[in-house]
Amino acid sequence: MTSHDYWNDKTVMVTGGAGFLGSHVVDELQSRSESVDIFVPRSAEYDLRNREDIQRAFEDSGADVVLHLAATVGGIGANAANPGRYFYDNAIMGIELMEQARRYDVEKFTILGTICAYPKHTDIPFSESDLFDGYPEETNAPYGIAKRALLTQSKAYRDQYDFDSIYLLPVNLYGPRDDFDLETSHVIPAIIRKCIEARERGDDSITAWGTGEPTREFLYVTDAAQGILDATERYNESDPVNLGTGEEISIRDLIEIIAELTDFDGAIEWDTSKPDGQPRRCLDVSRAEQRFDWTAQVSFEDGLRRTIEWYEANRQLN
Repeated sequence: MTSHDYWNDKTVMVTGGAGFLGSHVVDELQSRSESVDIFVPRSAEYDLRNREDIQRAFEDSGADVVLHLAATVGGIGANAANPGRYFYDNAIMGIELMEQARRYDVEKFTILGTICAYPKHTDIPFSESDLFDGYPEETNAPYGIAKRALLTQSKAYRDQYDFDSIYLLPVNLYGPRDDFDLETSHVIPAIIRKCIEARERGDDSITAWGTGEPTREFLYVTDAAQGILDATERYNESDPVNLGTGEEISIRDLIEIIAELTDFDGAIEWDTSKPDGQPRRCLDVSRAEQRFDWTAQVSFEDGLRRTIEWYEANRQLN
């Protein structure tokens, strides 16, 4: 029996399964088992902030496994504009979903946390043991703390109820099907779109937020999907686990690479009135390899090329 046989004849609820990451997780699930039954609760039918709707989702699906990927999320601007909504939506969804999963005897519950849960000033690379050593970066704090609370719940439920839940911390994701809306997108899709549109208009420059000095780490979305499923198959502890590449790049260098890959040869102008966000992000990814033998496979430049190609082919849909 291989680890992928884990999924055979199971019903898996994938919250957020129609979204960016979730759609890739669904694709990967389907590739791992022909007999897995996948249930994606859509928000129009199941409001996961509502207990009765969550209960109905469990009754309708009979889920054996829950992959909780759903989140109300956006870039720095969206986080700054919606702190209350981002706190409430993410906290209430996760807390109530885990409670009802316990009550409905779900055998495995995988929680997707967020890199925004780490303290603003954390030694590089971020180790999972650092998670509670300070307050998150202010613009992301409501979202980060809401997600961080689910780790406490996961550990408490394992201790009291022997409930099998795991908690994963993916770094910033990117790839095909990402959100390219400039009001809500993160840095990679936003800059890809800006560069391509500026190139086509013949603009002399694009504007980027902040100073360009902060660093970030990025994980290609299919690597993340594989990591989530590998962990669900093979990992059975409540200790949090980072998912990333362990490589950081400055925002300035990132934008220069995207400009080159999109054939935009104009200037990059920096709007320093906009926030930089957390100063640095780079993960210690050794725990994922040690505990469930997962490492990222897609190189950063290859992932960027694939993302740009997808956007160029599909942008009329955005």
